[in-house]
Amino acid sequence: MPSPTVAALQTTPVKGLRVVARDAIELTATGVADDRRFYLVDERGRMVNGKQLGLLHEVVATLDGDELGLAFPDGRTVKGPIALADETLATTFFSRPTPARELAGDFGRALSEHVGRRLRVVEGVHRKALDRGRGGAASFISRASLRAIERLASDHVDARRFRMLVEVDGLAEAHDEDTWVGQTLRVGAALVRVRGHVGRCLTTQRHPETGTPDVPMLDLLRFYRSGLDTTEPLAFGVYGEVLEPGRVAVGDPVELMTSAG
Repeated sequence: MPSPTVAALQTTPVKGLRVVARDAIELTATGVADDRRFYLVDERGRMVNGKQLGLLHEVVATLDGDELGLAFPDGRTVKGPIALADETLATTFFSRPTPARELAGDFGRALSEHVGRRLRVVEGVHRKALDRGRGGAASFISRASLRAIERLASDHVDARRFRMLVEVDGLAEAHDEDTWVGQTLRVGAALVRVRGHVGRCLTTQRHPETGTPDVPMLDLLRFYRSGLDTTEPLAFGVYGEVLEPGRVAVGDPVELMTSAG
C-alpha cells in the first residue's frame, strides 16, 4: 500500500454554507484562520446551519483578504468589506451563550431572501471557529472509509457532505483512522494529536450542493457503526488538537508517529 497522503482539503468562511476545495492551508492551534470564521443566527440569536436550512448548501462563500463574497445559484453575488457592528449580540452556539457582532452589509439580507427566513451573519467576540474547542482544530476522514459507505449506499457518496478539513488517501482498510485516537500524526508541517471520533448528524443526509435530503446516512451509519467503542455515536472520521502549527497541502504525507506528541 502507498503511504497515506492528504488527498483533499476543504473549508468555508461561513459555517453552514457549502465547503470548497483548498490546495493548501495554514493549520494553527485554533484551526484554519478563515474556516468557519462567521456563523449564522436566526431572529432569536440561535446558531443555524445546513442541518436546519438545506438551501444554505447552495451558497458559496469566499474570503479574499478583508472582502467576503457570497455566490448564489442564480448567479447573484454579494461582496463587501468585513466591517462589524459596534453592538454586541447575545447569541447561542450549540446552546452555549456566545457574544457576537453582526457583519455589516447585504450579506444577511441576501441569505435571508434565499432561505425565506431572517438570518444574520455574525462573528463571535471571543470564539474561535471550533465546534469542539482546541481539541478539535483539525478533522480527518479516509477515502477507504468513504468507499465503504459507498458500497453500503450502492451509490457515489460525495465526501463534502461530511464537511471534514482533511481527506486522507492510502489507508489499507476502512476506518483505520479510528485507531489514531490517542496518537499523534505528522500532517504536512503540522503535528496533530487525535482526540476523538466525529459523531454524525442530519447534515450528512443532505446533498452538499443542493441541500436536498438524498441519502439516509444516519440509518446507514447506525446499521454498521452502532455499538463500536467510539467517543461519539455514529462515528465517521476523527478530530484532533494541533500541537505544532504548520502548512498542510494536497499531496503532503500523513505519518503516524511512533511516540506520543
